[in-house]
Amino acid sequence: MEKFIIANGCALRVSDTGWPYASKDGGEAAGFPEHKTIVLLHGYLESIEVWEWFTGLLKPWLRVVAVDLPGHGISEVKGEVHTMEFLADTVHDALRQSGIDRCVVCGHSMGGYVTLEFLRKYPAETEGIILFHSVPFADTPEKKAQRDREIEVVLAGKKDLLAAGVANSLAPANRKRMANHIEELADQVFLTEDAGVLALLRGMEQRRDNNATLTESSVPQMFIFGRGDEFITPETAAEMIRLHPQAQVVWLENSGHMGFVEEPQAAADAILRFVDSF
Repeated sequence: MEKFIIANGCALRVSDTGWPYASKDGGEAAGFPEHKTIVLLHGYLESIEVWEWFTGLLKPWLRVVAVDLPGHGISEVKGEVHTMEFLADTVHDALRQSGIDRCVVCGHSMGGYVTLEFLRKYPAETEGIILFHSVPFADTPEKKAQRDREIEVVLAGKKDLLAAGVANSLAPANRKRMANHIEELADQVFLTEDAGVLALLRGMEQRRDNNATLTESSVPQMFIFGRGDEFITPETAAEMIRLHPQAQVVWLENSGHMGFVEEPQAAADAILRFVDSF
């Protein structure tokens, strides 16, 4: 079910599957109690549409909530900068209004930055976190310069250049067979308001380093990486693993930066095992 709500002063589109159909009688479905909820937070230039098929793999056992983060999809743009803290507060308010007091938060790429802020600000309400092709590091100077170039591209009215790069999100071996998905991702770029793209680019380059948030937390943590990911290098992944031995680690062997599309069943199985482990 999709709905619009006002959360943290922002008009927000929310998708909510409700409780798993397999446990309506009050029992347990495949070992998962009814109260288990997972929140899916999409990445940059995405929306809840990217989770549509993946949600079907999780909803028999979990309540699955997805949110169009402010500035993306058809949620509202609020100001010139959307900080990760603002996004986390908005997600938190949306969950509160949905009667959800504890959940597992799974963030893809930029959504992982929001996930980390959610954990930092609302640890008692975070049952577990999943960084799905995401990192806890702040932007490097090189990354900030890249975001500044993207800001200039948007201001110049050349979003087609951003759309042309979405194919790089998939592993090279998957690009031909997933041409339709690449088209859908490109369409989302054009449908995203310029003001929303700019607000989120500025927010991402201002975000804090959240390694300490992970280290100091007792909340179960999982990192999902793709062997063919051209955005999170093997060296970056290795550094995350070294810094955070407390986290479970899953490698998707045939994925780039979109594992929930490239290897959805393997990704869903990993998430369900993770949720079942605590």
